[in-house]
Amino acid sequence: MRAVRLHDHGGPDALGVEETDRPTPASDELLVEVAAAGVNPVDTYFRDGSYEPVALPFTPGVDFAGVVAATGDGVAEFAEGERVFGTGIGNGGHQGAYAEYATVPTDRVVALPDGVDLTEAGAAGVAAVTAWRALVDHAALDPAEHCLVHGGSGGVGHAAVQVADAVSARVITTAGEGYHDDLSALGADTVLDYGRDDLADAVTEASDGGVDAVLDHRLDDYLQFDADVAAQGARVVGIGENSPDPGFTNDGAARSKDVSYQFMSMFNMPDLRVGLAGVADLMARDRLSIECARSYDLEEAGEAQRAVLEDSFFGKLVVEP
Repeated sequence: MRAVRLHDHGGPDALGVEETDRPTPASDELLVEVAAAGVNPVDTYFRDGSYEPVALPFTPGVDFAGVVAATGDGVAEFAEGERVFGTGIGNGGHQGAYAEYATVPTDRVVALPDGVDLTEAGAAGVAAVTAWRALVDHAALDPAEHCLVHGGSGGVGHAAVQVADAVSARVITTAGEGYHDDLSALGADTVLDYGRDDLADAVTEASDGGVDAVLDHRLDDYLQFDADVAAQGARVVGIGENSPDPGFTNDGAARSKDVSYQFMSMFNMPDLRVGLAGVADLMARDRLSIECARSYDLEEAGEAQRAVLEDSFFGKLVVEP
């Protein structure tokens, strides 16, 4: 089979395509013929060595969707020919999905409902499950609450807008002007340009005095902002930052409102299948769609990883073997 391979940590040009043996699934694994693999920033961290060490040579690709080609001896819940999708491979313990075939432990894959597009599903994993865990599990978002999603045009952001809308929250999001109509179509009630000088006032006005929940992907930029626009008892869920030392300039804004902060990673989810099943249900009911901005073949995997860090686009990038 053909697979993207990494022999030494480095930049995007360290990725190349090779012919390699098709893997054999262990007793608790599936062999999946990959239809699509999402491209995520986390894939680049395993490539450049900034995350946990991986055994080289290595194939990246955390997210995947495809068709079951074979099952391990101990697998009873899946059958050959079944459509599946999932996340959580392409890390220190498992080779990834930038390949024609990948082996997948059954604890990080679920069946894909009929009618759900394989390419969308391949791009869904990290982004949509992160949004699900942040807003459903941690923020416990209720109907009619005001929810602020920073960066609504990104992979997690555009999924979070739809998850919040699916629970009938009133969704406020930020994005560049060129993406406002797209986000309104996905369910955002208010879309604001993230660069406007009066952004805090605009968020407060749109939320009738303060937001009840926040999904923040850049804590080093917005930690204080979140406290300033929060309603009493608001929940802020942090999923990332550009600098590892975010801090308040005035924590009294958070203390005076009893604001709670939860910092999270999707990979700490006790059972990834719970989030995957929730995402699958929303996709099957047309409450969640993953916007695939660009598709790349295996030879273009390095370019895809460059683009995911450097380019502006709406939604997700995907590799299709």
